[in-house]
Amino acid sequence: MNQDSLSHLQPQLESALEAIALDLSGAQIDSLMAYLTLLQKWNKVYNLTAIRDPQEMLIKHLIDSLAVVPHITSESLIDVGSGGGLPGIPLAICFPDRRIDMLDSNIKKTRFLTQAKAELGLVNSQVWHKRVEEYQPEPLYDAVISRAFASLEDMFTWTKDLIPENGVWWAMKAQKETEEFANLPDYAVIEDTIELHVPGLDAQRRLIKALKKSTT
Repeated sequence: MNQDSLSHLQPQLESALEAIALDLSGAQIDSLMAYLTLLQKWNKVYNLTAIRDPQEMLIKHLIDSLAVVPHITSESLIDVGSGGGLPGIPLAICFPDRRIDMLDSNIKKTRFLTQAKAELGLVNSQVWHKRVEEYQPEPLYDAVISRAFASLEDMFTWTKDLIPENGVWWAMKAQKETEEFANLPDYAVIEDTIELHVPGLDAQRRLIKALKKSTT
């Protein structure tokens, strides 16, 4: 795959990986750059993201997603409302030995995800074109992750059947969002709020970890 058009961004990616203490192989870095190239190429036709500038894509999408990687402990995850594959594809590249699936109800986006999965050789990942309330996975996932998919309350409500009791929700949020944890369903317990540093991004980010308790 020709990555020449975006090769000038690779040093910035490598610097960001160092800043967030993420040690990846050369092949993994190549895959991340190949994904960025695919995202830019397909975005021209499929409108996967409103961001058009490749450097902005690098910072606001790719590095933003990579910032959560050091904190994710779950062995199997599903990225709900994956869109253009964020954070699912970066997670699948960083965790080749874990099950990282992606779900989206938009057919154009899942076509892109399927193509990206094939071109990047992500054998640890499956793409599901479904509405989240219609998806019944077997086996269940250890965790659900989402990036700006919905409010916490909606995320927990819509995805509670994708994980077992003691399963984990990982919610990627902007710091400016002030959601009322008191309104959350009683089966969702906030365990941690992790402040994230996204190199090159002048905005605050956080990763919320919640545990699923019994729904009965």
